[in-house]
Amino acid sequence: MSQSEITTPIEKKRASPRSWQNRLGRILLLILIFYVGIILLLTLIQRKLIYHPTKAATLNAKDWGFTEGRCLPMIFEVEPGYTLHGWHVLPPSHQALNREEQQQELDSERPVIIYYPGNAGHRGYRADQLKRLSSLNADIFLIDYRGYAENPGSPSEQAYLHDARFIWDALVEEYQIEPARIILLGESLGGGIATALANQLSQEGTAPAGLFLQAPFSSLVAIAGERFPWLPVDWMMADRFPSIERIPEVTCSITIIHGRQDSIIPFAQAQQLFEAAPDHSSDRISKTFIEIPGAGHNDIFMMAETEYLRALEKMFKPIRQKNIPKP
Repeated sequence: MSQSEITTPIEKKRASPRSWQNRLGRILLLILIFYVGIILLLTLIQRKLIYHPTKAATLNAKDWGFTEGRCLPMIFEVEPGYTLHGWHVLPPSHQALNREEQQQELDSERPVIIYYPGNAGHRGYRADQLKRLSSLNADIFLIDYRGYAENPGSPSEQAYLHDARFIWDALVEEYQIEPARIILLGESLGGGIATALANQLSQEGTAPAGLFLQAPFSSLVAIAGERFPWLPVDWMMADRFPSIERIPEVTCSITIIHGRQDSIIPFAQAQQLFEAAPDHSSDRISKTFIEIPGAGHNDIFMMAETEYLRALEKMFKPIRQKNIPKP
């Protein structure tokens, strides 16, 4: 074979640095597009992730174990076309069969609880707890949120705070319940509503008797940030419920109860909220924090009913003392 016939292997072409940079750039661009897409999607559906309403055509108190006249239907037209339904639960052995008898019951000067539930279910699922709360010789009001049970509309922080204030005004003005008799009880998400209303009323000089928070968060943004640290939740979230910013101006007595094993709203959230609260109310009642060691998020009342009711009775004591007839 002649020298001219000798062949050599063709050298493989090496990718230029610019080619690798282009590939890497395309990969990063795809990742960025995917990330932005997730952000936009979650921003659009965020309220579906926060609120989990259970609808019902109608809720009959008898179907939930109430005797006749003990659980009265409540209806509030909070806006034209928006009528909210709820219950007024009387103490055991009490009943009212019409509006006049209901007012006579409310004129008895008993403590009153306005119950703000969590983000799931409806008032029927809390019937047993309402019965136990009313056994403290107290009147309990639970009005379901927009979009829950029979109620029309869609959930949002703005709507909830508007409705909470409307119902408060109706109970105070139309039903003639003195603010100093009312405890705002907020469960989980309801704690954000109760705290916001207590803040507003405190600044107006018409604070309720107390604020009782069951498994509360410091803010909805903080909860989302812990669950999704890779997302810009502070920018994304429309409904924020910044309780930790609102509670410092609350002037009524404050009690917080939280399960140590809560996997939905971490125990530390409740601790932070408690630290932000004033040390005592305007009438010098110290704030109270109750830890339930074995409880999670949804079983606080079941696991610690005695402690729960005792804490409420402690909040009722000043109300009952004020209403003792003078000799």
